[in-house]
Amino acid sequence: MNPQNFLFTSESVTEGHPDKIADQISDGVLDAIMAKDKNCRVACETMLTTGLAFVAGEISTKAYVEIPDIIRETIRDVGYTDATWGFDYRTCSVLTAIDAQSGDIAMGVDTGGAGDQGLMFGYATNETTALMPMPILLAHRLTRRLADVRKKNLVSWMRPDGKAQVTIEYKNGQPVRIDTVVVSTQHSDKVTSKKIEQDIKEKVIVPAMTEWLSVSGSKRSGLFDPKRVKFYINPTGRFVTGGPMGDTGLTGRKIIVDTYGGVGSHGGGAFSGKDPSKVDRSASYMARYIAKNIVAARLADKCEVQLAYAIGVPEPVSILIDAKGTEKVSHDVMERLVKKHFPLTPRGIVNYLHLRRPIYKRTSAYGHFGRNEPGFTWEKTDKAAILRREAGR
Repeated sequence: MNPQNFLFTSESVTEGHPDKIADQISDGVLDAIMAKDKNCRVACETMLTTGLAFVAGEISTKAYVEIPDIIRETIRDVGYTDATWGFDYRTCSVLTAIDAQSGDIAMGVDTGGAGDQGLMFGYATNETTALMPMPILLAHRLTRRLADVRKKNLVSWMRPDGKAQVTIEYKNGQPVRIDTVVVSTQHSDKVTSKKIEQDIKEKVIVPAMTEWLSVSGSKRSGLFDPKRVKFYINPTGRFVTGGPMGDTGLTGRKIIVDTYGGVGSHGGGAFSGKDPSKVDRSASYMARYIAKNIVAARLADKCEVQLAYAIGVPEPVSILIDAKGTEKVSHDVMERLVKKHFPLTPRGIVNYLHLRRPIYKRTSAYGHFGRNEPGFTWEKTDKAAILRREAGR
């Protein structure tokens, strides 16, 4: 088998998926507290099931927020507004169990050290203009389109829970064709499978793919050929019971959806509900920022960055730049430039990327990376020019 010729698949889920509702609640609590107290310490976890939303965690702050109100507002905004769907913002029970952050952890963080040990990864590739892997980028476009179609009432039968999956064919390491598209969406019990399949193809898949091709600057018009793509739409034939009634939701269970869709490595730490003193979040954002600027500077076609920390220690215990064999300059040059131009202590990362702002609820659905939106400071490529110049490129 040629290792450069393969199929690769990534998935995304809608904001109405139970795990993603949990992420949005956790980040909604974080945002509400951070809006009043930028130096707060928040580690907020959410669990959802039939008729119940439960928030627990460690929070140290001078601010006061009505956590039950945030929970219900988030569930409402996602779209669970009807009790007949088995879960809705008005009738669900809301429980909270909040304690302060451990004093043992606080000792290390207060002095500028990392809030925990751990390893974090960032990744970038030049296969798309967003410098993201194509399968996860397109999967997110499909789930966002699902939500847009539902919220604009372009179809009347759609419900909030849903998933999408995209398989890309690669030749010589480059994406050449969309091979398979899988879309599953919750629906009313009044609609036929034939109607669902027709609407999803005509109102979700084809518009999402053709719009992406038109705005991405891609000249590879053959990437999406509906006559050659294998479509699987609600493959089980029925998806009426969904959301927290169909599956328990937990914060941090969609870490691959949140990052690069399975491309590259993952350190295992979730993002949502954690303030930026937690390197699980802030160092992952910095690792993406570094990798993206290296690729934008054309020092490599692909780049994965690993940062590792010890609790209470400011400087990373290790830094690894892996260009996957696509480097245009030596690894020593890239590592030297990274150490020179990017702050790598937890405090330095937070300050440089302006992370003490209530920006996190927007990150909690449709991926933390590849989005050119306000607040996503780790997506900038403002270091690319100086990296390229100092690398002699």
